[in-house]
This record gives sequence, C-alpha cells and structure tokens, in this order.
Amino acid sequence: MRTTLPFASRALRATLAGVEYVYWSLTILLLLGGLVGSVVPLLPGTTLIFAGVLLHRWLLPETLGWAPVIWIGVIWLFSVVADLVCTLVGTRLFGGSKWGMTGAGGGALVGMFFSVPALLLATVLGAVAAEKIAGRRSNEDALRSGVGAALGFLASTIVRLVCALAMLALFAYAVLTVAPTVGP
Repeated sequence: MRTTLPFASRALRATLAGVEYVYWSLTILLLLGGLVGSVVPLLPGTTLIFAGVLLHRWLLPETLGWAPVIWIGVIWLFSVVADLVCTLVGTRLFGGSKWGMTGAGGGALVGMFFSVPALLLATVLGAVAAEKIAGRRSNEDALRSGVGAALGFLASTIVRLVCALAMLALFAYAVLTVAPTVGP
C-alpha cells in the first residue's frame, strides 16, 4: 500500500496509510489468535496463522514475497498432518487397537469444548472406554491405550506450538527483511 501518489491530496494519502494500519492490525490479530490456538482447543492455531499470512500477502503484496508464504504453507501442512498422526500413533504404540484410536478421537472431540485438562482427560477416557466396551480388552490394556492417547495428544500440542512459532518467526523475518527495501 506504500504507493507514492504525488498528485493525491494529503487526505487521500492519510486514508491510504490508515487502511494499511487496518490491514496490519488484521494480520497481527490472526497471527496472535493462531499462536493461542496452537495450544487452546477449538481454535485452529496454525490454520489461523496461515490465513493471516495469505491475507497479508493479498492485501499488502509488496511487504511479503511468495517464497516465505510457500514455506509457511509447508510448515502449516506438516502441522496438520502431525496433529492428526500423533494421537493415533501414540495410542497405537502403547498397544491400542482401532477402537482405542477411535475412542481417543471421540473423547478429544467432546473434551475440546471445555478446557485443555478436560480435553486430555476425555482423550484418555475415550480410548479406555472404547477399548473396554468395543474392543473387549482388559483393564490394563485399555488403560495403556488411554495413556498412549494422552501422550500422543501432548506430542501433537508440542508439535503444533513449535510449528506455530516457526511460522511466526519466518513471517517476521520475511516482513522485516522486505520492509526496508520498500520506499515511502
């Protein structure tokens, strides 16, 4: 938006600068919401960050190149896949069956409407209940499956947070290195 308009009035230039502040504010809100969402249930953390980056590239293209947007998209895709895989793999590594993985997913869906501890507890209880009821497994095997689901969930949260921080760092670096080259 940093277009020099020598023929434009001072009021028009001020309005254009004001619109740029609105765009930056919107980008920052999406980025911060995404950072919070990387650890808080019900907010699609890295997806909000990627949406903020895409919106910023669309609204203020001269402040952000395509290469960082593509790399941020790759990190976003990795975070989505890791988020889906971690709980399932955690459950499976601790001896859980398809019932435990299904129960962990269902428990996570129920728990995410409450809080992070409720989400973790519901993931465990969902895996244990599904293993006991549908899988007809022993108490020990069902509990082991629940612990695996909880550890997988914690791993996915850590991976999401690391991906969110990497996306934010790459965005900040890209914007700060491009901004000085753009004229007033």
